[in-house]
Amino acid sequence: MSAYIESLARLINELSKLPGIGKRSATRLAYHILEIEKSDALNLAQAIIEARDNVTFCEECGDFSQDKLCPICSNNKRDKSKICVVGDPRDVSAMERTGEYRGLYHVLHGTISPNNNKGPDDIRLKELLARLTDVEEVIVATNPDLEGEATAMYIAKIIKPLGIEVSRIAHGVPVGSDLQYADEITLGRALVGRVSL
Repeated sequence: MSAYIESLARLINELSKLPGIGKRSATRLAYHILEIEKSDALNLAQAIIEARDNVTFCEECGDFSQDKLCPICSNNKRDKSKICVVGDPRDVSAMERTGEYRGLYHVLHGTISPNNNKGPDDIRLKELLARLTDVEEVIVATNPDLEGEATAMYIAKIIKPLGIEVSRIAHGVPVGSDLQYADEITLGRALVGRVSL
């Protein structure tokens, strides 16, 4: 086997380690990388190296950042009386895309999951409690799965006694879907989370 074939096999193998990328997609990506201009391939490699070297976590909220504080935490125009709690940095991006929320965030970096031996001490709950000075509302935006619900309930249990309002984002029927295809839990949540018109 030539060095070229070994190099290609290694590239495919490394690409297939990315989430959502199987061998077929990794092979397609590898061939694409080999077919683009060398400068474009070097730019891609450099972007990966720079991201790994320069991106860290915000000391305040735990989101991705290039500085001690992320752009949201360092923005004085954000509403510091509200903190939206999410499980993962990707959730911050999803919430920001809505353009509806102007408060701060707190990234837990996981959820409570007894099946995976992950308890309250394994996620960033202590850091959340330390940030609650002058906070009026904590909005829990964890995923609507078993772990996300358990985490939301735990957060409410420890924060409500502090006199801080704890709310949960509404869950329900996605826009554009048909009621007949929604499961009972989704429809039930939609009914409970209904709003006045």
